[in-house]
Order: sequence, then C-alpha cells, then structure tokens
Amino acid sequence: MSAAAGGWPAQRVEIPAPDLSPWRAGNVGLAGVWSFVADAPGPHVALVALVHGNEIAGARLLVRLLECGLRPRAGRLTLAFANLDAFARFSAANPTASRYVDEDMNRVWSEEALAGPVDSAERRRARALRPLIDTVDVLLDLHSMLWEGEPLLIAGPAAKARRFAVGLGTPLLVVGDEGHLGGRRLIDYGPFADPASPKVAILVEAGQHWVPETERVMALTAARLLHGLGVIDRAAALLIAPDLPGWGEAPVRYAEVTQTVTARTSDFAFVQTFRGGEVIAARNTLIAVDGAEEIRTPHDDCLLVMPSLRTCRGHTAVRLARLAPPPAS
Repeated sequence: MSAAAGGWPAQRVEIPAPDLSPWRAGNVGLAGVWSFVADAPGPHVALVALVHGNEIAGARLLVRLLECGLRPRAGRLTLAFANLDAFARFSAANPTASRYVDEDMNRVWSEEALAGPVDSAERRRARALRPLIDTVDVLLDLHSMLWEGEPLLIAGPAAKARRFAVGLGTPLLVVGDEGHLGGRRLIDYGPFADPASPKVAILVEAGQHWVPETERVMALTAARLLHGLGVIDRAAALLIAPDLPGWGEAPVRYAEVTQTVTARTSDFAFVQTFRGGEVIAARNTLIAVDGAEEIRTPHDDCLLVMPSLRTCRGHTAVRLARLAPPPAS
C-alpha cells in the first residue's frame, strides 16, 4: 500500500458504491431487507451488509446476489442492508464520514440499548430489524477494514461460534474475542451469544473497505457458508464465487484475544505501521504509546489483530491475541 500525506497508508476507493434504489423497498415490510423461503426445510440464514454505512463491498455483494436471482433450495435466505441512512451519505470524496449517523450500529445490540430510552438513527433501525433477527439461525455479518490487513473471521465469546468459524475454512484466520467496551455487536446479540441456543453468528473482516479483493473474499465466505449449510447447491455457490474450488483446504489459524487495547487519549500512536497479522515474538515488546503510557505485548508470540493506525479516544486500537488450538467440539 502506498503512503499518503503525513506517512499514513493511502486509502484507495477503487469500487463504486452500489445503486440500492431497486432494492430499498425490500419484500418483508422492512426497508432494504429481502427474504426468500424454499419449499424444503432448512435453517434461516442471513447475510447482513452495511452495519457500517461506508463498508460498501458487502452491499455490492448482496446487490449481485439479488440481481442474479439467488434463491435457497432449502430453508430461508435473508439479505439485509442494515444502515441505509448512513449509506445514503456515502461519498468517495470523504468515504469515512458515512460510517454511521448518530452512533456505531455495531455497539447497540444489547437488551439495555434496544429496550432503553436512548434514541438514535441506529437504535431505531436496530429495533426495527430485531424481530427479523430473532428468527435467524445463522448470521454472517459482512464487514471490511479501514486499513489494509489480513482477512479474518471474528467469533464472539461463545465456543459454538468459534467452532463454526474454524469449520468454515475461509478466511484462514479466525479470532475469538469478548467484544468491545463500547457495546454489543450484532454477532453478540441475544441467542447468538447464548451457549444454550443453537443459533450462531460470525463476522467477516474481508479486507480494506474499497478494493475489489474485499468483495471477492466476502463472496468466497458467503458461498462456503451457504453451500455448507445446504441452503444453496454447488452450482449456485460457484455462481457467487467462481474461484471457490481450492479454497478451504489450507489449515485455519485460530487465535484467542488476550487483551483489547482501547485508546485512553487522543495521542495514541503505534511505533511503526503495522498491517495486522504480525506475530511479535517477545513479551514486553513496545508496540504503541498512548499519551505517556507505553503499550507492550503481554506475552510471547503475540498476534496483532486489526490495528487502527489512527485511533480516537475510547475506540479499540488493536486486539492482542495468542494462537491456540481450535475450540473442542
């Protein structure tokens, strides 16, 4: 990745935002939500894009699936564009400004937030989507990264989600974490996080927001998931991801987050431009400074997960993780 002014990696906008006007009405009484039911029984699987309004690769994938007329052969398939209001503000001239309208939509998925008195564009939309989400058995949340990095799957605290993500086989890195201090993500909502429920949700971080490769990684992940669950046949999977053969045979690395570093000041800075996926060999290695505080690796062989090279106070700066055996079934 080339460097932009000030030494930061350049952020390329190489893909156009999709036209959602033909799809905005939806077909279930919810704007931007399309759901199709097969004659044969099976799970209700949801692919969700635009939880963050500037992460347009996922929306492009869902538009492609709708345009090609993808239908489930078993169960129910839902394609949902989540934060339509934020997406409506997207501009390639200032692509980071449309992440949300009032607050991060991926921090409002707790009972307290959804049932509480606080009002925002994101909470109103989450409350509207909630009855549909309550019917979903398997959810794949399509996300991308501000900075270029290794694609990965994120599974929350539940062992069932971690096992499911490892079994998917792509991307080749799975990270199990405990979530964010700022609030619950969609994948941590209700039954998805309940060990007693069979429902499961995972999140793919498919690459940098606005490059073609990110959409390709999302397509591979979605195709493997839908085909693996029997929702679509192999021909449909290949239509979604023509390069599907040969993926998933390589071993998957699994890592558990040992520390989530949240910026305490507005002066958080890494000591070098980390990409993510780096393994720092020695414990106590300096990786960043947060005002006067030094941020050091808490253990040997410390994996850096999605470092944010420009971090605001109160936001996650990086997750530190340890490679480990996958969770036992």
